[in-house]
Amino acid sequence: MIFSSKKTILPDPKQILPGRNTPIPVTSQHFVTGNPIVPPFPENLEQALFGMGCFWGAERKFWQCPGVFSTAVGYSGGYTPNPTYEEVCTGLTGHSEVVKVIYDPAVVSYRELLRLFWESHNSTQGMRQGNDIGTQYRSGIYTYSQQQLEEALASKQRYQLQLNQAGFKSITTEIITAREFYYAEDHHQQYLAKNPMGYCGLGGVGVDF
Repeated sequence: MIFSSKKTILPDPKQILPGRNTPIPVTSQHFVTGNPIVPPFPENLEQALFGMGCFWGAERKFWQCPGVFSTAVGYSGGYTPNPTYEEVCTGLTGHSEVVKVIYDPAVVSYRELLRLFWESHNSTQGMRQGNDIGTQYRSGIYTYSQQQLEEALASKQRYQLQLNQAGFKSITTEIITAREFYYAEDHHQQYLAKNPMGYCGLGGVGVDF
């Protein structure tokens, strides 16, 4: 992912890019697990959605987690329908780079995914993650149920106490009901498995959840 000096203020919905009606085509099969990354999924599985900065490294964190069936990267939290990566990088779509996680709750709990989320990136940096600057790199938890929302909010409160004790600033993570998820281009899917030497600026702050 390139270093960026893009916009750090979310756009007015009246100023967003128009996007398109046609979804970005992707290969259904996960490059690592071999499982599908597009629906339908087995009925026993659930989904979660997280934004942690550059989605390349964030996706790898989750596909390595036991109990995760598949992952996919994309864009959410904004307004432009079916945006391209280049459009998201302008800061004029309102989207953040996100990872959709399809997981088996009998093997890994949502709470455990939240732990991985908090410990794997810096949630106090606002519209950036390390050297990646822009609204698309903001930290976010996008929930699919009331239970997920309540767990996410409780986890934020808990982790803030841990960060306070370690001398960090306030968490800037947005926690909202999930909006439409748009798949990113095929070459972004499981990028670090396809490109083992690829850029990953993701890193936690060393504070346990």
